[in-house]
Amino acid sequence: MSHRFVMLAVAVCSLAAVGTTSLAADDPFKPIEDQKGLPRVLIIGDSISIGYTLPVRKALDGKANVHRIAANSGTTANTLKNLDKWLGDGRWDAIHVNVGLHDLKYVDGKRQVAPEDYEKNLRAIVARLKMTGAKIVWAATTPVPEGANARHPGDEVEYNAIAAKVMKQEDIAVNDLYALAKKHQASWQRKADVHFNREGSQGLGKRVAEGILKVL
Repeated sequence: MSHRFVMLAVAVCSLAAVGTTSLAADDPFKPIEDQKGLPRVLIIGDSISIGYTLPVRKALDGKANVHRIAANSGTTANTLKNLDKWLGDGRWDAIHVNVGLHDLKYVDGKRQVAPEDYEKNLRAIVARLKMTGAKIVWAATTPVPEGANARHPGDEVEYNAIAAKVMKQEDIAVNDLYALAKKHQASWQRKADVHFNREGSQGLGKRVAEGILKVL
């Protein structure tokens, strides 16, 4: 089996895990060309956001140029480290951010980012995003189901409460993806997995697109 074939197979499996299957037109990481006259939107987030990027682009076709970071954002600490690079030098009209599932993930017996550090990181992220002049939308972290690898159900509620406090104080719009996903958890979310099936990613994408349109 060739190295090229192995790498392609791994990429296909990775995209399938977040609800996409094609590496050509259906690649969420594929850079897009801006249509003149349309607002520029940036999606920052982890694998959940990777899953809903294409549905958002479809929903906002002809209404906005929807870009996304060419990576999984990981933790808020990693987001802070890479934020300047991801924002680049271009102008952004709206930025939708979804970061939290990696912060509450357990590694070597402890969460990667403790609650107090999560709050500090959120405040630093918001401060940097405000410098862009863009409208900011914060997405609540989606549910952690029973049996999910290295995560404990209920931790997302604690982290969402922290984020909600920060966003209220900073006057940032919150897109409650947690409540939406919880309502449809049985049919949208994979068993014992924080990720979503195709229907779930499409449902989340619809809500994300709506949240972006509200602030544009």
